Amino acid sequence: MKKIYLFPILAILFFTSCEKVIDVDVPSIEPKLIIDASFEVLFDEDPVVANTVVKLSLSADYFDDTIPAVTNATVFVTNLLDNTIINFSNANADGNYTPINSFVPADDEEYELTIIHDNEIYKGRATKVKSTPFTEVIQGDETLFSGEEIELKISFSDNFNTENYYLFNIDIYNFITIEDRFFNGTDYNFSYFYEDENIEFPKNIEIKLFGISKEYYNYFRILQGQSGQNSGGPFQTIPSSLLGNMINITNETNFPLGYFHISETDTFTIDLVDKN
Repeated sequence: MKKIYLFPILAILFFTSCEKVIDVDVPSIEPKLIIDASFEVLFDEDPVVANTVVKLSLSADYFDDTIPAVTNATVFVTNLLDNTIINFSNANADGNYTPINSFVPADDEEYELTIIHDNEIYKGRATKVKSTPFTEVIQGDETLFSGEEIELKISFSDNFNTENYYLFNIDIYNFITIEDRFFNGTDYNFSYFYEDENIEFPKNIEIKLFGISKEYYNYFRILQGQSGQNSGGPFQTIPSSLLGNMINITNETNFPLGYFHISETDTFTIDLVDKN
């Protein structure tokens, strides 16, 4: 139960020492395990490397200020082609689990993520989704409403042979989802208007392009709509029971929140300059 303090304007003006306290009953639910396992395979680098972090936390009540990290789980990934097991550890005790040995997901091989927490087992499967590199990213000259926005002109070439879905992350947690329904197999470009009220030029930002599955595309669009663009990212808080592809095989009623996905990823770094 939380207490919310309301300060009526008249009371503040005439009775500054008065304060009305209202008790509001806020329902509390059992914490859910939140799984953020979005692996990035940087395929355009030589050698190819991967960011394979499994971030675990617990859901919290609406008014809670912090998201508790899960530091006592067992985490591993199994290559279902040959049953090779890749063990993960939480070396910094911060809820971020990384492979003990080097791990780069291969093409056309299915992987199973297993998480054991509080004597319950959670599992999900993923296969790496192919992507495409950036063709070009340049700073444009156009602005929008405030005149302070910075135009980024982003170009890439879509693969004709497959139905493709893309996720862009511009700077930090500025996400865009795109499907190739109307530009399949063509060169595609669009403008994104970047805005930072505290920007100091020159500004160096990184842009990521992920290849994603149709299921993850639909999941992420709903998740993004619920959580919005925020400094903690879309997985920082999950406001409703949005189910991903992870399943509690021990107790199906205690379902987790989150997703296991493997994306080919390209990155582009650009230096923004003041054109005003």
